[in-house]
Amino acid sequence: MKPGAAAQPPQPFFLDGGADARFCLYYPPASFPDAPACRGAIVYLHPFAEEMNKSRRMASLQAAALAADGYAVLRIDLHGCGDSAGDFGDATWDSWLADVDRASRWLRDRLGATLSEAPAIWGLRLGALLALDHARRAAEAPAFLLLWQPVTSGAVFLTQFLRLAVASQMLTADGGAGGGTAALRTQLAEGYALEIAGYLLNPALAAAIDAHDAGAMPPPCPVHWLEVVPEAGRPLPSAAARIVGRWQDAGILVDARAVPGPQFWATQEIATCPALLDQTRHVLQPLHHAAG
Repeated sequence: MKPGAAAQPPQPFFLDGGADARFCLYYPPASFPDAPACRGAIVYLHPFAEEMNKSRRMASLQAAALAADGYAVLRIDLHGCGDSAGDFGDATWDSWLADVDRASRWLRDRLGATLSEAPAIWGLRLGALLALDHARRAAEAPAFLLLWQPVTSGAVFLTQFLRLAVASQMLTADGGAGGGTAALRTQLAEGYALEIAGYLLNPALAAAIDAHDAGAMPPPCPVHWLEVVPEAGRPLPSAAARIVGRWQDAGILVDARAVPGPQFWATQEIATCPALLDQTRHVLQPLHHAAG
């Protein structure tokens, strides 16, 4: 790829105001002599709860790199998350889906005729599961999905999150007599919100997460699926491989790859995964991406 114009710094702004205000960072695309139009637009959907904070550095690095490659990138803090309006405990799956729609429309309006197809959606972890749900509902299918370490089962993910509360209970005087994740699920089903690791999880959001499964949401567009594994040469995790195989058998274009590196969304200290950054740029190069 020929060098583009100097990368512009990201532009922070609030999409709408008041209770609907969503904090965004827009990364304008670099221009290239051989491609005067924008190469594409991408909406980034962050992961859940503390994983969002752990992964900010990686999201920033990748967004800047993609902008330098000619993509317009919009990072949005979803309802109740980050610097957007609302409390985390008030967020719902539907309000997040509405935010994805708003972000996509904003890119469409901003780029106008320079954008030849619908914005792509890039999601990390639970953000990837949200991207899949958006794709199947959208009036116009995204150009593609970029899935980083997607949550394949919302039910499993919810159980893992609830285990944080169980672990906290184990450190209290009663030694964790709360009954484990089953008891916490019962409380949610009865309409009680739970505070877990500093985040208030409301019953409606928990139920929505619990009900979503990646395998039941075959996308209407090409997919780039990237998994982080502990060392080079490791295959995709079995759950991911099963879903990828099912989609490919259904005729969906899926490019799935495993890259070595740390699980930066869950590390104690802020970490990066250079191999994931490089591989993402590679799969989205125009010639490679056009080939699916």
